Amino acid sequence: SPGAACSRPWLTPAQVQRLLTRLARAIATAHRTETELVLIGIQTGGVQLARHLARHLGRHWRGRVHLGQLDVSMHRDDLDHHLAPRVHPTSVPVDLNQRVVILVDDVLSSGRTVRAALDALHDLGRPRCVQLAVLVERPHRVLPIRADFVGTTARTAATDRVEVQWNGDRGPGRVWIHRAAAPPPPSP
Repeated sequence: SPGAACSRPWLTPAQVQRLLTRLARAIATAHRTETELVLIGIQTGGVQLARHLARHLGRHWRGRVHLGQLDVSMHRDDLDHHLAPRVHPTSVPVDLNQRVVILVDDVLSSGRTVRAALDALHDLGRPRCVQLAVLVERPHRVLPIRADFVGTTARTAATDRVEVQWNGDRGPGRVWIHRAAAPPPPSP
């Protein structure tokens, strides 16, 4: 019906698993050793992706990958639009100074969350290099931010929403595209 929103699954768990494998391979190729590398998942969607990437990378490097999580809610540029932002834990297991940090997020769209993450990261140290890994990239950037490692690109409308579902530590779930309600047709 006109004006109704719709949702549709876009990627299956098997497709998401292949994207994870591809992302991990690209990161492992770019960084031959894990000793100076830290994966930091951006709360909330990037944390699950970072955990899965760390497992994949551990197989490439035969070792443990440093893994952290970063809350950006107090660094967002839209704080005045929320009564009270929901704050999630930040946990970084190692000193970030002079390390290579890969920020991890599930979906990159406007770039505002990544900008907030860069501000939050600055409070924790001064990495030698910061890179960005995302599962899904959308073409709706409002800031000059790009990902270094991209699983796939979704051709979506600016009003659409992309949702990545995870099955906890069991593995990836589906990726959904939620289409915004279409405006009703003009009256005759």
